[in-house]
Amino acid sequence: MPVFQGPLEGAPHHTVDLRSDTVTYPSIKMKEAMFRAPVGDDVFGEDPTVKELEKKIASLLGKESALLVPSGTMANLICVLTHCWMRGSEVILGDQSHLHVWAQGGIAQIGNIHHRTLKNLPDGSFSLTELKALVRGDDPHWPVTSLVCIENTQNMLGGKALPLRWLDEIGAVCQELGLPLHCDGARLLNAAVAVGQPPSRLVRHCQSVAFCINKGLGAPMGSLVVGSKEFIERAIRVRKVLGGGLHQAGMFAAAGLYALEHVAPRLAWDHTHARAIAQGEFDREIMRYPIAGVKEMHSSAVTVDLKEVQTNMVLLTTDNIRVNAKKLCDRLAMVSDEEAEELDEQTVVMMLPITDTVVRCMTHCALTKSDIASVVKKLKFVINEYDSMVFLEYKIEVGQG
Repeated sequence: MPVFQGPLEGAPHHTVDLRSDTVTYPSIKMKEAMFRAPVGDDVFGEDPTVKELEKKIASLLGKESALLVPSGTMANLICVLTHCWMRGSEVILGDQSHLHVWAQGGIAQIGNIHHRTLKNLPDGSFSLTELKALVRGDDPHWPVTSLVCIENTQNMLGGKALPLRWLDEIGAVCQELGLPLHCDGARLLNAAVAVGQPPSRLVRHCQSVAFCINKGLGAPMGSLVVGSKEFIERAIRVRKVLGGGLHQAGMFAAAGLYALEHVAPRLAWDHTHARAIAQGEFDREIMRYPIAGVKEMHSSAVTVDLKEVQTNMVLLTTDNIRVNAKKLCDRLAMVSDEEAEELDEQTVVMMLPITDTVVRCMTHCALTKSDIASVVKKLKFVINEYDSMVFLEYKIEVGQG
């Protein structure tokens, strides 16, 4: 029996963390930029580096103004609370959206805001016909429909970039209904790269955007609320009551400025790395995949749909018979004696189970081509273990018969 363990003590090993694109550390050059940043008291509006970042992000998204806040969760909450200023408000959003699934119900818990969900379609969108049907009429028994929320890229559906045509259509519908549209744009730049459009084009019809500088861009913390000047003035009040006002915040803003200049231009590499894990790296000279990705392994225990891989996320689906999502993640985080001998390396791979059967793998700016090669080798070995179970079970049945 193989022995499962962590890396052998004293043996050369390394860990490749693919749980999220938030696991990165600031590079030395980013830290230098943070160290040199001029600062002031941002609560008084006196931090020059924060002002520079806010101005740059607002311009990037084609909006009037922006506001630095500590986290993406707070950015989305501030946007919803700022739109839903009146008691009795209701928000419409996708059933797989981050706001609905991963934010602890903050809009209800803190904002007393009711919400209704629409079924997210495989491409991350939802039915606009159903959206229209959910909008409340003027009845004192009902809450008041006050906001529609979208997410781009769509995390739970594998980092999907929302279709540009649908973004135009929902913008027209919301305008017709007189409803503001908010975009959770935590990974908006990944979506922009995927569809080949500037980020401002993707949020043209949105009255507010939550934009992260620590997801994908490698900054240690920070998000921005983006919208009109009037919207941001109101958002400042909400940020204050939530405890989100930072004083000498210029060092964090400097990390964001560095990331926009040096990390954002290479986001396409993260997408290439994700594709390599899913399919393999194509060699044009020999016109084939010399290192097979998960798809090319033709496994029945762990599968991937290449059509779903658009940005820096890969969703691996387990058969839930030989292996489920948690067991796959636990196995990837271990090293067996046989594995160490056969692969001639000890690699711990960290991934995230997001349902009982689905594992999320997310590439980011801290990964190298060598890391991706190690991940693919590890996956091939581990997946083969699970696929071999069918053969072993067959031999046992035949032997017993």
